[in-house]
This record gives sequence, C-alpha cells and structure tokens, in this order.
Amino acid sequence: MATESTDDFFKTLPVFEQFEGVADNSNYKSLPDDWILATADIVGSTEAIKQGRYKAVNVAGASVISALLNALGKHNHPFVFGGDGALVALPASQKTEAREALATVQAWVQDELQLNLRAALVPMADVRAQGLDVRVARFKVSPDVSYAMFAGGGASWAEAQMKAGKYAVEPASSGSRPDLTGLSCRWNPIQARNGEIVSIIAVPGTSGADVRFQQLVADVIAVAAEQNRGAHPIPEEGPPIEFTLQGIDTEAKAAASAGKRIYQKLAILLQIGLTVILDRLGMTAGGFDPKVYKRELVQNSDFRKFDDGLKMTIDIDATRLSRIEILLEKAANDGTCRYGLHRQSTALITCFVPTPLAHDHIHFIDGAAGGYAMAASNLKAKLV
Repeated sequence: MATESTDDFFKTLPVFEQFEGVADNSNYKSLPDDWILATADIVGSTEAIKQGRYKAVNVAGASVISALLNALGKHNHPFVFGGDGALVALPASQKTEAREALATVQAWVQDELQLNLRAALVPMADVRAQGLDVRVARFKVSPDVSYAMFAGGGASWAEAQMKAGKYAVEPASSGSRPDLTGLSCRWNPIQARNGEIVSIIAVPGTSGADVRFQQLVADVIAVAAEQNRGAHPIPEEGPPIEFTLQGIDTEAKAAASAGKRIYQKLAILLQIGLTVILDRLGMTAGGFDPKVYKRELVQNSDFRKFDDGLKMTIDIDATRLSRIEILLEKAANDGTCRYGLHRQSTALITCFVPTPLAHDHIHFIDGAAGGYAMAASNLKAKLV
C-alpha cells in the first residue's frame, strides 16, 4: 500500500492526456493513509429536480468544492463533481478547516437554496479496514487544469456511509457563510447539436471491477470518441455570451450577504454587459479576452470522468447512443456493470472561477433536466 504523505499528493501525480487512460490501472495511485474524504450530497435531489430546480441542485454540488478548496487554500486537492454532490480528498492535517467549510456550506445551501445538504468526513484508515481503496489518477484536460479520477471502491463506500448517517458533519447555525469566491453560473443551457445530451453512469456489477469492466469502459469511450470532438456538449468556440439574468441571483447569494446583495447583482450585470460588448466587438479589456476565455472553458470542462465508475454527459447522435446502450445492456446482463442514463435536450455549466484573468478556471458539466442525479436514480430503479 502506498504511504505517500505529502500534502501535494495530487500535484505530484503523473498525468495522462487521453481520456481512454481512465481504464488503465497503471495511471492510478493510492491516496496516502493519513488522508480523509470529504463527501456531500443533496437529500431529496430527485424531488427537487421534478420541481424544476436542477440548476439549484448543481450549484449546491459545486458549492461544496468551492467552499472546501477556498478554505484549504489550495486548488490541487483531488475532487469530483457529481451533479447533486461532490467529493474532495484532503490530508488529515486540514480536517478542522474542512469540517468548518462543510458545516457552513450546509447552512448556506439551506438558507439560500432551500435544499438539504448532508456531509461527512471519512478517514482513509476506515476505508482500508473494509478491504477497499481510493486510487487517484490525474487527467490533464488543458495546460492549466487537471481533474482527479477515482477508483478502488472506497469513494462509493464513503458516500454510502454518509447516506447512512455515519461520519456526519453537523450544519453550522443559520446565517453562516462559507467562502464561495469564484462560484458562478451565468451561462444559459447549451442546446444539443448532434442529437441529445445524455448523462451516463456505469459502475462495476456483481462480477466486480475486473478486466471485463475496464474493457467495457474502453469500448463505451471509443464509441463516444467517434462523435465530433468526442461528443463534447459545449461548442468548440465556447458557449455564446449573451446578456442574461439567469443565475445572477444565485451567484449574488454566493458572493454577498443579504444587505449587500443588490450591489453585487449590479456588479454582475455590469460585468456581463461589458463581456457581451467585448465579445461582439472582438476587443479585450484589462487583459481579459472573452474569446480566449470561452475556448479555455471548453478545454477545462469536466464532461467526462471516472468516479468508481464511468460518468459522462455527452452530446451524441441516436446511432452511436444506441450502440452504447447495447454495450451497457449486454454488460449488465452478464454482471459486468450496472448502469443508468438520462436524456435531455440541453446541458448546464456551473463554474468555479477564482479570477477570470487566470487560466485555471474550472467548469462542471451536467444535463440540464436531471443529468447525473436522474441517471443514478434510473440505475437504482433497475436494482428493485
């Protein structure tokens, strides 16, 4: 078992640049023994989605990552966005800061989004006591951004423990505010261009995470790769910059207390207006180039990942989707995998942009009508 104990564990991992590498075990390295898993998700997210509140659900999930990374003072810890929740791995030396961040973000989600966020801190020692592991790989999507891929079953076990009420972090008192600097959601939903936006989750079946599951992952990725740009749901030139009021209220809630919120909304509106003008005129201001930013947004998007299973939100045509479904159904029938998918016409972008002048801004992609949460619900329904 690896005994790496440096706080810079993720930063020192070797990178792979082709997504097919998620199926290669040699790309993964075990988390240090003295690390912990911070995990959180929305209770009743399916019902919230039925009420048309998936944007709020996505923002709540992304707020966990924003709050933790800001509190820890580093952006090089492994994390994964799950649509209605998130996971961040961190050294035990930062447990106090992580607990406070999780407690305050729970209060903020309840106060401002009227959603119930639960959270837990799970020690790696307890994960390994179950005969499980958390292995991490580093997928480089651009020169400035890498995303963590998780394998080993430990992350899923930690999430299950949280849902069972164990290792719980209690919410802070109402009115507590986490540091959500950089959390934004200004983009309109992105319309499918190839066919449909499809959120897919495939996890190991009863036969376990063996060679057959790895081959299934490789086969599904290969079919999606046949689509233009690997079925990326965001246009190559980036999403259109438009003057929109969508998401402004939520972003203002993240950035300012109630008494200062009107000024924050005005500032956001001015920023959007200026960005629209610069984009239309092909101009820059203060070193900010909207066209470069949009291209970086596309590169830095997490539309596919591995989190104890394959997760993708892709823009794909009917023929290729049918081939993927055939692969998944066959694998489900022989015990290789369990899967769920959800179709919709648009994709959502939720962003973590500490500063728009840097190049390491990150963007979480999900389906706009349920996405990963509904795919997970469909997966669970098949087990009944």
